[in-house]
Amino acid sequence: MARIVFIGAGSTVFAKNLMGDILSYPELANSTMVLMDIDEKRLATSGQVAHHINQTLGTDAAVEVTTDRRKALTGADYVICMIQVGGYKPATVIDFEIPRKYGLRQTIADTLGIGGIMRGLRTIPVLLDIVRDMEELCPDALFINYVNPMAMNQWALSRGSDIKTVGLCHSVPHTAHELAQDIGIPYENINYLVAGINHMAFYLKFEDRYTGEDLYPRIRQVIDEGRVPDWNRVRYDMFRRLGYFVTESSEHFSEYVPWFIKPDQPELIEKYNIPLDEYLARCQAQIIGWDMVQDAREKGYTISEKQVREAITGIQLMPRMAEGMVRGVLNYEKYERSVEYGSLIIHSMETGNQRMIYGNVSNTGIIRNLPEGCSVEVPCLVDANGIQPTVIGDIPPHLAALMQTNINVQALTVEAALTGKREHIYHAAMLDPHTAAQLSLDQIWSLVDDLIEAHGDMLPAYR
Repeated sequence: MARIVFIGAGSTVFAKNLMGDILSYPELANSTMVLMDIDEKRLATSGQVAHHINQTLGTDAAVEVTTDRRKALTGADYVICMIQVGGYKPATVIDFEIPRKYGLRQTIADTLGIGGIMRGLRTIPVLLDIVRDMEELCPDALFINYVNPMAMNQWALSRGSDIKTVGLCHSVPHTAHELAQDIGIPYENINYLVAGINHMAFYLKFEDRYTGEDLYPRIRQVIDEGRVPDWNRVRYDMFRRLGYFVTESSEHFSEYVPWFIKPDQPELIEKYNIPLDEYLARCQAQIIGWDMVQDAREKGYTISEKQVREAITGIQLMPRMAEGMVRGVLNYEKYERSVEYGSLIIHSMETGNQRMIYGNVSNTGIIRNLPEGCSVEVPCLVDANGIQPTVIGDIPPHLAALMQTNINVQALTVEAALTGKREHIYHAAMLDPHTAAQLSLDQIWSLVDDLIEAHGDMLPAYR
């Protein structure tokens, strides 16, 4: 019987999806689910949801709820991490508002850019604390990380601990589903090979699994026929120029490079439909949705679609995000299998059934023309022996060069987090493509100082 620990289980909707995925397998139906969070109110709600899933699926999982991390980790087989250090307020708001004073605009700010750097700096120490507890309390457990900035976090974990770990992201299957819809082919008919770094991995192969037909010409046809979705203009333009399609969304990708968000060229924002401050809007909508769900649970009424739409009116969300928000609130109590890899890994390791998933792992010669030790996202075989990455070899040189501009920032952020040297924070910001395209060196130095001061005790002391 597996002991599966959820750190940050107050992320109730995400925890619900993962618990449902896990318990849907008969072999895992009597597992022990241990829910841990520092927010007692949200944790209690997650505990209620876990019992509801048990009833809905007819399973007999044991459910433990605790705010004591060490108690939760004791004897764990799998540790799933989904924390957000600093939360929406104050941390995320700081990451957006202070750079905005310098004229530096962002979209998501959780992976790269100055926002990604700061998120990494406040998150890495907490992750390292968790795995150090694991070294003592459950040294053979697998640490499954869902926390951004994924590549920075995984790189720091691999340098800071011997605990087995994999980072998981849903961008690979999500993008494949989107492309399948764009070209009118069932997702199940597609075979693909992806490699790179998290949020900047590329489909090296995208073909019909039955005929072997290369499907990239059909994606080019989407451009030729003027059918590019409004929300995906950045990625399709990058595909046109690079010849390969990237895995993460246009709103993310636009801030990983220096070409799309420019104060002196506001026409680019309209041309590429770039949603500035999008993550702030998502957080605001999620908070509204969460409050609606809580109120409905406490008062025993059903939320209507009209109520949800009225509640988020005025928040500048992309239409597809707004629709997702509405569906999420309305389907809060329902369970449908997600595309997340977490349950697949646990099931394969427990049963020996072989599966292929995409994971973020340390680059030990896996992609030869990326730096040794950096975090790469590649296909991995999973069975009773654990997670075994696929050796890719060299990727196209222009893709490796583009990734290197992001890896530079990741490397220096990790160096700052592990050594405590403040100078590397400045260096990371200097080399960030988006930040460097907008600000002078003096502005970058001043911005970093302001951000460190605003973070206060959310960061360790840097020397």
